[in-house]
Amino acid sequence: MKAMILAAGRGERMRPLTDRLPKPLLAVRGQPMIERIISALAAAGIRDLVINHAHLGALIESALGNGSRLGVCIAYSSEGEALETAGGIARALPLLGDAPFLTVNGDLLCDFDFSRLNGDILGGDLAHLVLVPNPPHHRNGDFVLADGRLATQGDAALRYTFSGIGLYRPELFAGVTAGQKAQLAPLLRAAMDAGRVSGELHRGQWHDVGTPERLAELNAQL
Repeated sequence: MKAMILAAGRGERMRPLTDRLPKPLLAVRGQPMIERIISALAAAGIRDLVINHAHLGALIESALGNGSRLGVCIAYSSEGEALETAGGIARALPLLGDAPFLTVNGDLLCDFDFSRLNGDILGGDLAHLVLVPNPPHHRNGDFVLADGRLATQGDAALRYTFSGIGLYRPELFAGVTAGQKAQLAPLLRAAMDAGRVSGELHRGQWHDVGTPERLAELNAQL
């Protein structure tokens, strides 16, 4: 299975740190976040990777190269101007192929076992999302998880936050024109309304490194 690391965001909330460095290259205890993700994917046997980039993307390619140093093979999808999540994935589909693929945000720090995810768990679904308990900065969550199924509405006690880790069929992005900006959330909501999204809850380590303060706290904690 192939995996795509989403690394095209401008990282506005991380400024001024991201004025000269792409957000995924910011380091936690001396190691860029994106390298930590790549190592976790490689440990799970996922070594065929696609990375999209826009803001200062050349620095990402320079830092990671073809991936051989980290035991993976990397192809790059350059966007120039960031196309948002669904737009970036749609642009990269020729590199990802026709089979289900995994995506993970390039600015996460987590201990999720990526070997848990494979195309077989989708069945007839279009997506399978990994959710996490709501963090302090996102207390209302994103989606309701009940009996392994995801919905946009339901019991507030079962509402969790999307981790940024997802397994998708290429068909989910069939309506997105390559090269155009498109958000992922509307596609997921439509698929949930059609009953075609499953999910699971990860209660382990997970950090969305969204601000300089959170990055500093994380470096102090680990």
